This record gives sequence, structure tokens and C-alpha cells, in this order.
Amino acid sequence: MSTAISFENVSKSFTVKGRTFAALNDVSLTVERGEIFGIVGFSGAGKSTLLRTVNALERPTSGRVVVDGREISALYGKALYAARQRIGMVFQQFNLLESRNVYKNIAYPLRLAGIPEDETLDRVEELLRFVGLTDKALSYPSQLSGGQKQRVGIARALATRPDVLISDEATSALDPQTTREVLDLLRRVNEEYGVTILLVTHEIDVIREIADKVAVMEDGEVVEHGSVYDVFSAPQHPTTRRFVSSVLHHIPSPDALAKIRAVHHGRLVQLHVEDRDTNHPFLSQVARDHGVDVNVVFGGVDELQGRLFGSLTVELIGADEAVDAAIAGLRQTTSVAELDARVAEVARA
Repeated sequence: MSTAISFENVSKSFTVKGRTFAALNDVSLTVERGEIFGIVGFSGAGKSTLLRTVNALERPTSGRVVVDGREISALYGKALYAARQRIGMVFQQFNLLESRNVYKNIAYPLRLAGIPEDETLDRVEELLRFVGLTDKALSYPSQLSGGQKQRVGIARALATRPDVLISDEATSALDPQTTREVLDLLRRVNEEYGVTILLVTHEIDVIREIADKVAVMEDGEVVEHGSVYDVFSAPQHPTTRRFVSSVLHHIPSPDALAKIRAVHHGRLVQLHVEDRDTNHPFLSQVARDHGVDVNVVFGGVDELQGRLFGSLTVELIGADEAVDAAIAGLRQTTSVAELDARVAEVARA
């Protein structure tokens, strides 16, 4: 798989009223051709600034941005215009021309590129069919729903047959059902047109639904990145854990843990569950081998990219020596964290 986008030690600073602040700090990432790559972060993390360096709407203060083998951050004039035709962009607020109907909005970049009218007609009709808006060709943006407007925005971004599509919070203004429809459409763009997609969002569910890989940003830096499965199933950075816990309620909060402690007086352990564990009855086997009772008191298992993962908080009841042996046995199969009584005291504080 070849590289579509490469961020090489990218930093970006802004000066406002005599004060300089860093929006990006030494960011290095690689997006492979054909991937859907997500960048997630809270407001002010720098994700939109990074995205805008891909088509040189923002230029790095230092470092390089390379798209399809060309350093786009070093291009100007006609060379930059030509490169931008290979990069489509989908906006949060649609950015449609209100005075033009759907057909003319989609045709606009083709006419700027000097594409003949007959070719423009064929391309717009193809895209209208693709996004399911053939019957809206003569409608104006004010007559469309939010989801329909974003479909027009996606069609317009695809008009010049780009190799790369960048998406800036494209679903944040949409309701959950419309969000799912737009994400399904972006997945089709990737699969049927072979377009590499780089999207930024603060919605971790969007990453979970569509992305192959993800980078987590905080204060202008990438704090964690990798496959969506690896990052979601075993988040390492506190910011990543905050994002993941907001949609995957596998791990008890301190308050929930205190309530569990009030009812369950055995030793509590937290087990990490991966796809390979789900067909192996390791809990019941350990209970039999060591003569302990096991109660699952919190947790869950989710599916992501066709694989299962999750976390279970379990109570182990028995003699101390038997429970110690059971925990040792569990550690031979999966990762185990014991939640001792001190955790409960912290939760109550």
C-alpha cells in the first residue's frame, strides 16, 4: 500500500495581537492510499488546522505536507491549483452557493477547471445518481434538508475526480440517523471510487463507525495513533481513554465502583477481553481449577471492524490463597487489574 498523505514534523504557529501560540507541534503521520483515516480531538486540539494543511489552506510554519508524492506546502499558483483539483473537501456547514441550484453547485468546480459542458453534464448526472439526489437537481439549498445539503457537498467535492477527500466535521450539524446515512455514503466513496478519506471530528462514534485508523490529538500534538481496533480496545493516553469511555461503557466510573463495593465484598478484578478470548471459557475454567466463585458485576463486549473487545469487572470469592491463584491463572489468558479497597476509598473521597 502506497502513501497518500504524509505529515512530516509539521508545526504551525499563529500570532494574534502580538502573541504567538502553537496550533500544531511536530506532527508526523502517514495516511496510506485507500484508507479512511480519522483524526479526533476536543475543541482546540489542532485537528482542523492539520486538515487544512493538506490542501494548503494553512501552510506549516515548519515541516512538510506531502500529498501523492508532491510537497503541497511548497506549491503556489497554477501548480497549487492543479494539486487542489485532486483533493476534494467536505465542510461542516456545507458551504453551498445559495443562489445556485444543486446541479450548478456540483458543476461549479468543473466549470472552474474548464471542463466542456457535455462532460460536465455527464459527471453531474453520475454524481447525482451516486448521492441519491437525481430528483433534486433543480432545487436550491434552502429547499434541502441538512443531510441533502451534505450529499450535495460530497458530490461537489467528488466532481473533479479527486484521489483524496478531506472532511472537516462533516456530520456534526446532523442528527444521528442522517449522520449514519452520510457515513454510509462516505464509505461508498472510499470503496467504489477508491478515494482516500481523511476526516476530523470530535465525535468518537464517527471514528468507530467508519475509520480504519485513527490519530488522537491534544494541544496540537498527536498523543496516540494506530488501527481503530487497537486504539479503542486498549487506549493508552488519558485523552484517548476519555473519548473511548464516552461511547463504550465497559469500565466503571469511580462512583459506579463505589456502589459496586457497597454490595460486593469479594476481591474485584478488571479483565480485558479481546476477540481471541470470547471462544475460550477462561472464567469458568479458572473458577473450577481454584475453587473460587465468580460474579460478573460490570462491563460489556462490543464489536468493532468485525472483532470483539471489551472489559469485565468481576468479583472473586474464596480463600485468599485460592483467589491469588485464580488471578494468576487469569493473567495467563488476559490482562488483569485488581481493584483493591483503596480504589473504593478514592472513589468516595
